[in-house]
Amino acid sequence: MRRGLWIFLAFAVAAAAQGQKLIWQDEFDGAAVSPPDGSKWTYDLGGGGWGNQELEVYTNSAENVQLDGDGHLIIRATRTADGAYHSARIKTLGHFSFTYGRAEARMKLPRAQGMWPAFWMLGDNIKDAGWPTSGEIDIMENIGREPNMVHGTIHGPGYSGAKGITSSFTFPEGSLPSDDYHVYAVQWARGKIEFLVDDKVYQTVTPSSLPQGAAWVYDHPFFLLLNLAVGGGWPGNPDATTRFPQELLVDWVRVYAMP
Repeated sequence: MRRGLWIFLAFAVAAAAQGQKLIWQDEFDGAAVSPPDGSKWTYDLGGGGWGNQELEVYTNSAENVQLDGDGHLIIRATRTADGAYHSARIKTLGHFSFTYGRAEARMKLPRAQGMWPAFWMLGDNIKDAGWPTSGEIDIMENIGREPNMVHGTIHGPGYSGAKGITSSFTFPEGSLPSDDYHVYAVQWARGKIEFLVDDKVYQTVTPSSLPQGAAWVYDHPFFLLLNLAVGGGWPGNPDATTRFPQELLVDWVRVYAMP
């Protein structure tokens, strides 16, 4: 039995003991070099900065997104001979969305200036409502110039971009999120969102956390996203110390309904 299956069974038993019910998962158990499951994921494609001055062009090429054959998803940022950056961004829009629950991913992050890996959620009404009215929950973001820190943030009308409601988790000395896999999670209920690293809650946000008069826009379905951005206004751009390719490794993604 694959080690990942043993880990999954252990987590499943623990979740059941807490009254959680697994409602969606991807264990990334396909063949090496195969794409992520098309019944679960689709792609954002193209470039243009994505509103953040990012440098990459997102593709669906196996060079940038593939399974490794050992139960992991690889999202790989590359630099071409002419200096262009390519990467991948995948999402469950059109395949899966949910309202309230626990979403978590076990991941190993890249480590280099200008890298910006993220595991996050967007309201599935984004096409009609627009951003940030649709809401955004950033379960985990890391920027390369902060190698020992990850961030959890919500964005909504009146508190988006640099004004997002955010907090950070700093790893203990001698431990970096690029050295090993860690579990990044959000527990989302009506009127409360908790952010966790390795099952430790480090931030809780509620409607009282918002600016006065701002709307709480988290009581409707959201979908999941995974990506590895290159550059941008927050992380800054790659520099002479940055080596390519850089990889975001994902062991699994799971969503539970909460009691």
